[in-house]
Amino acid sequence: MSAAAPLAFFWGDDDLEAGRAVDRFGAELAAAAGGPLERWNLRGEANAAGDLVARLLGRVSTPVMFGGGTMVVVSEVGPLVRRTEHRDAIIGAMTLVAPGNALVFVEGPPPGGKGPPNKRVADAVAAAGGLVREVRSPKAGGLTAWIEAEARARGIRLGVGAAKELATRIGGFIAEGDAERRQQTRIASMEIDKLGLYRADGQVEITDVQALVAEAIPGSVWAFQDAVGERRLAKALELLGRLQETTPEPVLLAVLHRRIRELLEVADRIAGLEALRAIGRSMKIRSEFRMRTLAALARAWT
Repeated sequence: MSAAAPLAFFWGDDDLEAGRAVDRFGAELAAAAGGPLERWNLRGEANAAGDLVARLLGRVSTPVMFGGGTMVVVSEVGPLVRRTEHRDAIIGAMTLVAPGNALVFVEGPPPGGKGPPNKRVADAVAAAGGLVREVRSPKAGGLTAWIEAEARARGIRLGVGAAKELATRIGGFIAEGDAERRQQTRIASMEIDKLGLYRADGQVEITDVQALVAEAIPGSVWAFQDAVGERRLAKALELLGRLQETTPEPVLLAVLHRRIRELLEVADRIAGLEALRAIGRSMKIRSEFRMRTLAALARAWT
């Protein structure tokens, strides 16, 4: 395929921007083709993988007879590529995309790692001349700037500090890396529209944001563990309440059990006069910073 292959792989922790990226990609293809593409969405399901892969192949490989082609958008391709034959079929489909059609993959952030999830699929898209791009949710000042730009594009005037207040209230300044951010820009977008309607003929001020925007701060497993370790009951309960909305209870129980077990073990070994480095080796914790943190927290549990 050429460098302008009708293939794309968008991945990251910003669902709104991922959707916009797909829309832009489709619009560019439509402009080149002289007509709009029909969008066909497919979500990966392990129990129906064989049937879904076959339908995908049929859609992308069928030439356009009349009108525009079809843009197949696959979200959560993981369940479809667990079996080797299914993965090979999807990768092979990239060379079979009929003129006028397109194939796009949309994935969330990789679990605990860097680079795109389902890397073999992403690499195949790149090798075939397609587009591979990360869509990252802006944080802190980046989210503030994003809000300001979105408001300008909609003709909504924001007073000094209003954008930062909105970013703060939806959790943009949460520092923990595991905080759930996939819906933050979507929430911000909806709040901008609401504020614009409220002050249709004026300027949105900080007080307007405070009055109309409820706090929607994402939970963080790391912050929850730290609050438990520091025995900050109120903070731990607050974070637990948020996490219960998005995290399965068995996961929370496992996280809580592990942290308490680590603290008790470190406290016991320190009391036995073991060196901190030796404790870390025994517990298979390589980070010296993490061991120092556990040692400091463990003193509150003795």
